[in-house]
Amino acid sequence: MTNNSPSTEPQPRYVKLAMRNMVQKRATSLKHFFLTTVGLLAVLIGLAYLTR
Repeated sequence: MTNNSPSTEPQPRYVKLAMRNMVQKRATSLKHFFLTTVGLLAVLIGLAYLTR
């Protein structure tokens, strides 16, 4: 037996809302993802160069 009354249904979690937003705004999310990836790689390569 399932109870699908609106009053007992849990609120959508933040992660679920964030993922839905990511799907709707795919281009912006992909751009930010690649910028973050490139930035992180640049920091790691820079640290590796400085500490060699």
